[in-house]
Amino acid sequence: MANITRVDPFDDLFRGFFVRPIDFNNSPAQAPSIKIDVKERGENYLVHADLPGVKKEDIHVIIDGNQVAISAETRQAKEIKEGDRLLRAERYIGKVSRSFQLEQDIDDDKAAAKFNDGVLELTLPKRTTSATKRLNIE
Repeated sequence: MANITRVDPFDDLFRGFFVRPIDFNNSPAQAPSIKIDVKERGENYLVHADLPGVKKEDIHVIIDGNQVAISAETRQAKEIKEGDRLLRAERYIGKVSRSFQLEQDIDDDKAAAKFNDGVLELTLPKRTTSATKRLNIE
């Protein structure tokens, strides 16, 4: 006599849902972008960038005219011990970057940066434009 087994197509879906969720979009994971706030205060631009889990020495800021580029690299020590099995990893490890353009050029000699509690704070003074000079033609 033949053994008959009932198969529920949703059984496997719901059984493993919380251990290995399904990616319905079937898209590759993307690197997170750096979240920033930009304010204008008098003659300065103030930028706050969230960089959680990043060390100060792994942050790079480049200023070129009115273009600002922030990049950082996150690193993580291997945490899995023998006998452990990784079920899900959502923390990003790698390089993140963000660039943006401001209305005026930045005086890069007077620019300042601070990093505290995972927040990068940039103080970017606006470059003072020199007065227009009229040349005499001889």
